[in-house]
Amino acid sequence: MGDSVAVSGGELPGAGERERHAAWLELFFDLVFVAVAAQLAHGLHGDPDAKDFAVFLALYFPAWWTWINVTAAMNVVERDSPRRRLLVLWAMLCLAAMAAALPEAVGDRAPAYALGFAGARLALMGLWWPATAFPEPHRLPKWRPLTYCLAAAALWSVSAFVPSPWCYVMWAVLVVAEMPLLMGGSSGGGLLSRLHTGHLVERVGLVVIIVLGEAVLGLVTSTDHHWTASSGVTAVLGFVLIAALWWSYFDFGSAAAERALHTAPGGSAYRLARDTTGYLYFFVTAAVIAMAGGLATAVEEAHHAHLTTGALWALAGGQALYHAAHAAIALRVGRPLGSVAVWTVPGVGVPLLIVLLLGHALAPWAVVLLLVAEAVAHLVYADVVARRRRAAGLL
Repeated sequence: MGDSVAVSGGELPGAGERERHAAWLELFFDLVFVAVAAQLAHGLHGDPDAKDFAVFLALYFPAWWTWINVTAAMNVVERDSPRRRLLVLWAMLCLAAMAAALPEAVGDRAPAYALGFAGARLALMGLWWPATAFPEPHRLPKWRPLTYCLAAAALWSVSAFVPSPWCYVMWAVLVVAEMPLLMGGSSGGGLLSRLHTGHLVERVGLVVIIVLGEAVLGLVTSTDHHWTASSGVTAVLGFVLIAALWWSYFDFGSAAAERALHTAPGGSAYRLARDTTGYLYFFVTAAVIAMAGGLATAVEEAHHAHLTTGALWALAGGQALYHAAHAAIALRVGRPLGSVAVWTVPGVGVPLLIVLLLGHALAPWAVVLLLVAEAVAHLVYADVVARRRRAAGLL
């Protein structure tokens, strides 16, 4: 992303020289995240309002949190066993239950959603517990899985029996309460020195592929349901948009992330990986899921004079959020504000300009075309910057 950082490669100092890649079990686990992305994107079809977007972000976070926590546990506690496989499969089933509950999670299926998340925390308890028997200095204190996993599972289970709207208040409090526990593990020594950052950021890159794939799937299925010339043109432009995002993410961001993580000292390298892959990539992936919903609506409404306000926010607003999240990542790894602002201002400003001023005057295909122009310009700029840095010996 120009000078931005899309974390998809790298290795923590002290994490060991052995290269690690995603295991088959992890790739199988990722399949359920496909269902999560599909359900969430479908919820943003049509004309979502502010409440719909707020519900989308609120419901997406526990699903994302489940995925990133299982991934982190498998990263640090490497040993494969039937017990570990069964725990991951149980977490997968729980995440699938959450995905199934998503359409009515703020409604009749709230208990199922809460119990699914509680079950996933029990799986995390089992995945992290072997680390409490590691030799020093890698041993995990027992209070951490007992509070972070077991107590959280119990409280989320209780929330399933709390009437609306108080159950949602309880969910928000529980999510916020977890942050200090995670922030408390910010040292670079001990168990955290076992973190394989290369594996972790590869896993996040695979989730980015999943949500980009959901956008492509939405284009295909929407075109199938609306087989017209205007829908076809809009779908092709949508594909170009997704391809440009993919290209800039994996061609330019990956190398920048690898350099940032290689040069960071132990403790700050862990915090860098935590802040980018754990927190900021929530917004990156949420943005793509929103764009997937908006693109599907653009294809479905290609024969209309303009897109609905909600669809504009999902599509163009999603692209603005995508760039803003990458800008936050770039700043987090130490990129100069000036170099980040060069691509962030148009990357965020152009989509917002479309939403606020131009969207209701343009046909759906024209909206997507303008977003394609911004994404391709962003890609070209990233390529120019990379070539100049290589010529100067900085890459």
